Amino acid sequence: MRRFWLLFSQSVTVLLAAYFVVATLKPEWIGRGAQVAGRSVSFVEAPTVPTTPTGPPPPGSLRQAAQRASAAVVSINTMKAPDRNAHANDPWFRFFFGEQGGEPVAGLGSGVIITPDGYILTNNHVVEGADEIEVVLNDSRKTRGKVIGTDPDTDLAILKITLDRLPVITLGNSDGLQVGDQVLAIGNPFGVGQTVTAGIVSALGRNQLGINTFENFIQTDAAINPGNSGGALVDTNGHLMGINTAIYSRSGGSMGIGFAIPANTARQVLEGIAKEGVVKRGWIGVEPADLSPELMATFGVRAKSGVLITGVLQNGPAAQAGIKPGDVITQVGEKGIANVSELLTYVAALKPGQPAKFHVQRRDDGMDLTVTPGLRPRARPAQRR
Repeated sequence: MRRFWLLFSQSVTVLLAAYFVVATLKPEWIGRGAQVAGRSVSFVEAPTVPTTPTGPPPPGSLRQAAQRASAAVVSINTMKAPDRNAHANDPWFRFFFGEQGGEPVAGLGSGVIITPDGYILTNNHVVEGADEIEVVLNDSRKTRGKVIGTDPDTDLAILKITLDRLPVITLGNSDGLQVGDQVLAIGNPFGVGQTVTAGIVSALGRNQLGINTFENFIQTDAAINPGNSGGALVDTNGHLMGINTAIYSRSGGSMGIGFAIPANTARQVLEGIAKEGVVKRGWIGVEPADLSPELMATFGVRAKSGVLITGVLQNGPAAQAGIKPGDVITQVGEKGIANVSELLTYVAALKPGQPAKFHVQRRDDGMDLTVTPGLRPRARPAQRR
């Protein structure tokens, strides 16, 4: 009898152990629910969400914007020959100092395909001085890139590649951006591969940063790091709003303050380079200065805002229109002027030879003058050693 009792208890123990294992690992084998402390608990399963690109994204997802824009964002690898010492061919120099030839300098950046025939927008500093340019598409295709034109004043450059079936980004209207709008930054930071980061528009019209001659930056907290330069800043529709250009950083990494060149500025540069090979900007021939108590006292200025003209080029466009030293320009066209950077930017946007209205404050009198801007002289390139 004892033997049968032991066999029975062992069998029950094995069956209970098997039951608990199945209930834990495969509850569907014994029903949709499980017993917890004598109560029936039903598991609620999440609905299946399609994982294909055409499936609806979850609420708040920026997936569609990233998918629309990412295909047109490329990586740009550059190679620059090392600087050669002027005495490298001197045998005595080589005897004492050895061979001084260095390794080629590699560079990394990003770009955006903007036309089906292969025009790419990027930063001038990404390709400046490069001897070789390799463009890598998001689908892993590689090709050589050719510089069509550059605009150092805005730090933009246009490249050209020759490939078929090129994805193209849609250019948006950057003037419609507002602080707080969601944006995505797409590029190849640190060479790790294409990366998408999200943030908002933190500020608009940032200038006086000392980065470019003409500054009208979009500021964003979307993470931008080395290698993102030339990449895309897009809105929630995947439309291009800016070209990522620079970051404010004490460590070299993102600190939540990045700057992008507005897409509307990039469009003007593209059109100028594509049509005429250069960007033509307006120029009026004045020496401007921000208002300060000292200058206001010196020139007897009573205006509370605007830009003081301290000098006027003889026979220049401004002089011919009647602008004089001591005048304060408060408005160009319909745009108010607050500082020298804004005056420089708005005048540069004028078409040479096309008259424009300037509002000027001369002591107590305000007046409208018609100025016909000339062609802004191109800056003489700095000598490189």
